[in-house]
Amino acid sequence: MMQTNTIRAGLFLAAAFFAAPSAALELKETPGIDPTLPPVAERLPSEPLIVDLEAKGRKTGIPGGSIDTLIGRAKDVRLINVWGYARLVGYNEKLELVPDILESFDVEDGRIFTLHTRKGHKWSDGHPFGAEDIRYYFEDIVSNESLTPSGLPPFLMVNGKGPKFEVLDETTVRFTWDEPNPLFLPELAKSRPPFIYRPAHYLKNFHEKYGDPDYIAKQAEKVKARSWAPLHNKKDDMYNAKNVNMPSLQPWVRTRDDSDLRFVLERNPYYHRVDTAGQQLPYLDEVIMTVADGKLIPAKAQAGESNLQARNLNFSDITVLKKGEKQNGYITALWSNTKGSEISILPNLTVKDPVWRELLRDTRFRHALSLGIDRNLINRVLFFGLGTPGNDTVLAASPLYKAEYTTKWAEFDPDRANALLDEIGLTERNGEGTRLMPDGRPLEIIVETSGEAQVQDDALELVTEMWKQIGVKMFPKPSQRDNMRERAISGELLMSVWWGFENGIPTSEMPPEDYVPVHGDRTEWYAWGDYHETGGEGGEKPDWPPAERLVELYKAWLVSRTPEERAGIWEEILEIHADETIHIGLVSGVRQPVVIKGLENVPMEGIYGWDPGAHFGIHRMDEFFRTR
Repeated sequence: MMQTNTIRAGLFLAAAFFAAPSAALELKETPGIDPTLPPVAERLPSEPLIVDLEAKGRKTGIPGGSIDTLIGRAKDVRLINVWGYARLVGYNEKLELVPDILESFDVEDGRIFTLHTRKGHKWSDGHPFGAEDIRYYFEDIVSNESLTPSGLPPFLMVNGKGPKFEVLDETTVRFTWDEPNPLFLPELAKSRPPFIYRPAHYLKNFHEKYGDPDYIAKQAEKVKARSWAPLHNKKDDMYNAKNVNMPSLQPWVRTRDDSDLRFVLERNPYYHRVDTAGQQLPYLDEVIMTVADGKLIPAKAQAGESNLQARNLNFSDITVLKKGEKQNGYITALWSNTKGSEISILPNLTVKDPVWRELLRDTRFRHALSLGIDRNLINRVLFFGLGTPGNDTVLAASPLYKAEYTTKWAEFDPDRANALLDEIGLTERNGEGTRLMPDGRPLEIIVETSGEAQVQDDALELVTEMWKQIGVKMFPKPSQRDNMRERAISGELLMSVWWGFENGIPTSEMPPEDYVPVHGDRTEWYAWGDYHETGGEGGEKPDWPPAERLVELYKAWLVSRTPEERAGIWEEILEIHADETIHIGLVSGVRQPVVIKGLENVPMEGIYGWDPGAHFGIHRMDEFFRTR
């Protein structure tokens, strides 16, 4: 049986929140919509995505109104394209991949992907959206050396080969690889996806193959671009929301360029989703994003200045936020943070110092450091006991979760920690009780922090006292994110503290890239990640057996054909992390405050993360509406 049938069965189950398309659906015009626009029946696809809100336990909304939210910097306006979360395929709240912008998709043998767009679907400016927009992306952008000199992006490559691309008709395209490509669909569902479609009718004006040379030259001169290619790249802005002329498929679109402090995002009148009452989504006319000092955003949210706020709010703000609820008419929901750990200490396994390198790669040493931490105390002191003490790993919400991943080598046992350090041979101590390394240096660990999260600094203070009990002296060192990365690149970084795995709720269908040494921006194994990313031209080839096995497993995942095969690969990866304590996680399951004022359909219980999650996106912000 081809995998096509499996995929379709999964989609049938996942479609429980979507009503069946029906010609009998009585469409209703949105109040206040621009009267010069075509009627709603002409603005929607012939088969729009019909959302059954009742099946989701939500209310049918009332169109209209705006909401205010606060952002810490002007470039965060791009989050509107995250929160809107219109994707070709996207995750639902059960973490299943379902068609969204696409009407459907078929997968054969894990390597042939046929994508069906919706007939009559239009861009926010009213121009048709379909196969031509996907063709333009593939043939005229990523296959064009002037626009994409690096060649096809990794998710379009399998063993160094790109796909065969075909346009089957006006609404259907097909990507065919020689071998399976399990990266393809998850990539399309990311918070920042590759947008494998572009508004061809707009961008062709700036492409040497299609546009008028005189017009291109004049436009290039305006933005001081040297040629058509940098001009095209400036205009091609699907994510950052800088180009107000760029058509979009998202629920809200930036159409004004009149302020760098207050951004007004307006409803997309051609958006493809409707409710069962025939009302076109999004319900909200506008989302207004106002720039404020990030340090003041908690106080401003507490004063009632935001209708929907999670950005720049932390666990430490919950007490203050709760106090202001009654007076300022909002509620504070506590969503589950999706990080593998709120705080994770990361030994640099590719540190340049040979003595430290050998010690950090000794599994007994990492186990001793982990056993020397009283996570229950950290949880009580920093998180009022509301978190889950344990390792940096997948959370209980993940179908891949096993309790042992959280608890293994994570109990507080200083006697056992001391015994392990003695076993390694670190028995000599100086006058302060600090153990001596094999070369006679005191066992003093510098843990660098980015200065971006006070809770990390507070946790290190507690760990410093705990490690003294096992003869390990720790010095927290304030730094900056870029400096930490530079020191990791040079091999000078010994340890760092950071948030845990970004995706703590993976399914087998999500790539395990965070858990394996394949990216060069990770401070725990920069050299190995750089080696993978550069194809062996930079960094160092992994020479530590657990890292070698992790890379092998990742490569096996990349050519896997079935969910069962991928689940088995994930299981071994997570077991390696549990056995080796590669990250020393402290507490997970820390709550994210979400301030909600005057809005309906915002869940009180939700997940808050980047991938998967898109912050508000997975909970469908286009279904939120103002209370009257």
